[in-house]
Amino acid sequence: MTRDPFRKGTLGIVCILLAACASAQETAQRLTMQDAIGLALQKNLNVLVAGTQISEAEGTRTRRLSALLPHAGGDALANRKNLNLAASGISIPGAPTVVGPFSYYDFRISASQSLIDRQGYHNWKASTRQEQAAKLDYEDSRSLVIRQTAALYLDAQSAAAEVQAVESRVSTSEALEKLALDQHGQGLATAVDVVRAQVQLARDRHSVLVAQDNYQTSLLVLERYLGMSPGTALEVTEQPPFHHIAAPAIDDAVHTALQARADYRSLFSQRESIVEQQKASRARYFPTLSINGDYGALGRNFGTMPGIGQIQGTLSITVFDRDRSGERQELASRLQRLNAQIDDLARGIEQDLRKAMLDLDSTEQQVKLTEEALNLAHQELTLSEDRFRDGVADNIEVVTAQAALASAEDDRITALASHADAGVALARALGVSEKSYQAYLGGP
Repeated sequence: MTRDPFRKGTLGIVCILLAACASAQETAQRLTMQDAIGLALQKNLNVLVAGTQISEAEGTRTRRLSALLPHAGGDALANRKNLNLAASGISIPGAPTVVGPFSYYDFRISASQSLIDRQGYHNWKASTRQEQAAKLDYEDSRSLVIRQTAALYLDAQSAAAEVQAVESRVSTSEALEKLALDQHGQGLATAVDVVRAQVQLARDRHSVLVAQDNYQTSLLVLERYLGMSPGTALEVTEQPPFHHIAAPAIDDAVHTALQARADYRSLFSQRESIVEQQKASRARYFPTLSINGDYGALGRNFGTMPGIGQIQGTLSITVFDRDRSGERQELASRLQRLNAQIDDLARGIEQDLRKAMLDLDSTEQQVKLTEEALNLAHQELTLSEDRFRDGVADNIEVVTAQAALASAEDDRITALASHADAGVALARALGVSEKSYQAYLGGP
């Protein structure tokens, strides 16, 4: 029987693509999920930005502290000038109006120290609380990056598993096409059976192209998130075998999460910062006391420059400050907003925990069911193939069994990825530390 030349050309293209992919995979960098997470924690933009925010908060704290520490400096002055006595209200008969020029030198060291400054103190305390919040935000950013990296890696793993599945289906379809041709040659099958087998083979080859494209696209997304150059040759590991993840009791999980979640603790640090700012605002009416002085040499000639200096204390009291009322209103509004965010995040954490536990239980059952369905689909295909080989039935049963097998394979791949993702979601909701997240990532 003459074969379709278009189909031959398609087969050639598919073979070339598969060969190219196989060649690329030989030199591709093999990337485990742990490797991917390590790269993301080093190069992801969210982590880098959060790190700079810590440095910025540290700089703010240092500046606020400097207002409470001693300040010292030095000056050197060389001056030559004339004086207008009349402009100063001095008028002496017979004396010139302008005297000079004359010169003098002044070398001086000055220092100052704040003794009582409640406003500056509470501003410094507020900046320390803000620095703590920045560090917690950095920790939370790393947790989110772990969560997102794992999700993207699982997508790539699923895409790779789909490629393997459709390639296996192509091999099966090729064998069934050959069987249809042999059966037709022996008069045990019709030409429709042959065409039906060829159509199924073409569909499976098309599925290979789609799966390869999806896999490469998922790698591009993963590479961007990891801070790698798009197009870097990567290869993800195979999906790990299914394993049970024990979920804690919901009450214990909520308590643990509220203690561990960095984003929740960060809101409390921000609230403490606002409380300190409110104290600083009230302290604007408190008196401040500082001491300053200087000492140096002053004279017209370097040889005759006696030492002089002074020391003084300054007590300042604010009598009228309308700005304080507006500042107080701003801080009260910010505190109210933060309290609402804390309450909402507590509810959100419990929601995330309950949702992750529901997904974990549901996907575990799905994995078990899809494994059973996959085994049955393999048996159905084997039986329908035997019936067709024996001439008992046409290959409609075979094509139907192939479709059922493809659906069962896709369902199992999806169920495994969903179960692993549910484990990652539970780890994120619990606020699991970086050292112990691996137990929730669907692998050993």
